[in-house]
Amino acid sequence: MAVKLGPEDLRKSCNPDAFDFATTDDIATRVGTIGQEKALKSLDFGLDITARGFNIFALGETGTGKRTTINAMLNEKAAGEKVPLDWCYVYNFQDPDIPLAVSMEPGRGRVLKKDMEDLIKALRSDIPKAFESKEYEKQKNQIVEEFQRKQNELFSKLEEEAKQKGFSIKRGVAGIMILPLKDENEPLTPEEFGKLDDQTKKEMEKTGRQLQERLNEVFRAMRDTEKFVQDMLSKLERAIAFDALHAPIENLKSKHKGNDKIVAYLDNVREDILGHLDEFKSQEGEQQSPLPFLKMPKQEASFARFTVNVIVDNAETKGAPVVIESNPTYLNLFGRIENRILYGMAVTDFTMIRAGSVHRANGGYLIVDALDLLRNAFSYEALKRAIKNQEIKVEDVLEQYRLISTATLKPEAIPLETKVVLTGAPNIYYLLYNADPDYQELFKVKADFDTRMDRTPENVAKYAQFIAECQKAEKLLPFDRSGVAALVEHGSRLADDQEKLTTRLSVLSDLMREASYWARKDGANFVRKQHVAQAIAEHINRANRIEERIREATIEDTLIIGTSGEVVGQINGLAVLDMGDYSFGKPSRITATTHVGKAGIVNIERETKMSGKIHEKAIFIVASYLGSRYAAKKPISLSASITFEQLYDMIEGDSATCAEMYALLSSISGVPLKQSFAVTGSMDQNGDVQPIGGVNQKIEGFFDLCKTRGLDGSHGVIIPKRNVRNLMLKQEVVDALADGLFSVYSIEKMEEGLEILTGMAAGALGPDLAYPENTVNNLVMKRLTEIKQALEAKKEKDEETSDIQPKSSLDVKE
Repeated sequence: MAVKLGPEDLRKSCNPDAFDFATTDDIATRVGTIGQEKALKSLDFGLDITARGFNIFALGETGTGKRTTINAMLNEKAAGEKVPLDWCYVYNFQDPDIPLAVSMEPGRGRVLKKDMEDLIKALRSDIPKAFESKEYEKQKNQIVEEFQRKQNELFSKLEEEAKQKGFSIKRGVAGIMILPLKDENEPLTPEEFGKLDDQTKKEMEKTGRQLQERLNEVFRAMRDTEKFVQDMLSKLERAIAFDALHAPIENLKSKHKGNDKIVAYLDNVREDILGHLDEFKSQEGEQQSPLPFLKMPKQEASFARFTVNVIVDNAETKGAPVVIESNPTYLNLFGRIENRILYGMAVTDFTMIRAGSVHRANGGYLIVDALDLLRNAFSYEALKRAIKNQEIKVEDVLEQYRLISTATLKPEAIPLETKVVLTGAPNIYYLLYNADPDYQELFKVKADFDTRMDRTPENVAKYAQFIAECQKAEKLLPFDRSGVAALVEHGSRLADDQEKLTTRLSVLSDLMREASYWARKDGANFVRKQHVAQAIAEHINRANRIEERIREATIEDTLIIGTSGEVVGQINGLAVLDMGDYSFGKPSRITATTHVGKAGIVNIERETKMSGKIHEKAIFIVASYLGSRYAAKKPISLSASITFEQLYDMIEGDSATCAEMYALLSSISGVPLKQSFAVTGSMDQNGDVQPIGGVNQKIEGFFDLCKTRGLDGSHGVIIPKRNVRNLMLKQEVVDALADGLFSVYSIEKMEEGLEILTGMAAGALGPDLAYPENTVNNLVMKRLTEIKQALEAKKEKDEETSDIQPKSSLDVKE
């Protein structure tokens, strides 16, 4: 049976006297996250479990507090955890293109960097001094003098041998010459040599060749000696430099004892320095450039290989790091290798490797918005690869797309141990879960943030605590008990349920800020109920331009919606238009026509392809209901059409099923429907009324139209009984109902609404499969019978006409 709702049914009020505080200044804060017990439990599990693949996806609508909750939980948890290692890149002396990754205890990275800077600075001073020492000069002179002595000894022997054979060895600018002598001191001139007899010439030439061979032997011996001397000098320099190097290198090795990679690196540093002593002995400034306008780089640039590139420095970190990456591009996540322009060319080295947020979150937690991650090319796949392989690689992601391959660094990978938390809307979660096989293996924990929570006394108290916490944090005016009660009621309105409260607390926070603004403007010391109501009204006023234009068009009869009188085959349906930032109810005129025929029920929207699948299903349900109610004895025939008048866009949903049924039954029976009512509600095949969405906006949309035209007590709305708990109507509607100017009925069966709209009994099907007289169903059955009889009469007439017509030759069977 239809129930006429009272004012108490239209809105569940919050009694301000139920609170034990005067204003929110009296409330203790620190409430934390409210209404998300399931999500909090999932987060606790996901953050505590250490098994591979148990990364977290926190999903929920905007404003449910996902990011705030996760940040708070992670900061609290991370504060008590171990600080992760520092990470550095150092020069690879064996393969310079693959810089070595070195891990160190927190804060030790910057110590190693400073130690290496001090070491090189000291060695650049100490090594040149060592080579300027008297001991070095003494040993070097001894080696050089010994070489010169041997060199002179070899030349002396050769000169003595040449003299005995009548030749002289002269050293000149052009080199060493072997000359024949005419006496002991004077060389033989070419003219004098030409006057000699042939025998003497041959003997002298032969002797000259022998001496030349001996000279070559002396040269070879000198070169061997010179090489030996160079080796001796190199060993001397190495020994001198080693003495200068040994103590500081060993001190560093002792300082970083236990880190085998650093100890090996320091050994390589020592070997490299000993192999490049000229760089340390040289104290030159700028090199001279062949082009006067180009300055060559200073010699100091060659010492860059001894630099320690600290890419992750956790010296100041307290606990495990919590990194929020707001712009998850590939480079921001995984770092980059920078370049500098030198003489028009891009050059780089290991000192230009820069860390990404994954490096900084290593050993801690990384928070990324899933939609932002998917929007950036390469980022999602690279993050999955890093999690799967448990390593971080700094790569040039565009290298594979270049036509010409360029030489670049390939830094050693860094082991990854990070808990990744993705946040996003539910549709993003389900898209990844169903479309990406890897996702299920890498993000096994789902933390689902709900948009509603139960409106229990405990949760109402938490609501008040949240309001107080937000008020104090934002430095808003205090809210008195009436203001808090108004916010609680609005929380139920946002949840579309009298027994629920919204958990989209960011929306509530915005309303608090607006209410505080209007209270200050009013000169009040507290935010009261009227200020909250004003904030809601002002917010609507800023967003409802389209609603006002539609209402104006309705008042002007441009959009034809009747709110008085009775019409056959016409009813007011209710729909909701959602503009994104604002949604409102829009009455729609639904009409139905019937006539003799067998076409059945024609959905005009479907025929014009303006109808969605759910609405098409609703029309089939209407047809099925007609068959079950009126074809119990014999089949029925009918041609009917149903449409939403002045509809210029797509229609979807089944919330107008009852309204369409009423319009159709009115058209069939000829019983008019009250136009002062609007109807919303879905219906199943048995006539049971099902709940719909947006009931508050739908009722208020029709109420505003009727109020503009003038409420006279005849206006009302029919809704499903199961939607009564969703009613959180504005106070204006409640007051109008209390004054008898507006009514709201709830129904469980479609027939209950039919009786309200027609003023007649619907009529129940009797044992004889007939409906009582003077009922709507009886009139419908009679009309359907008339249509069927008319069709049968037409059929008989057509058959008689066919029998008297002469057959053509084509009709004669052979």
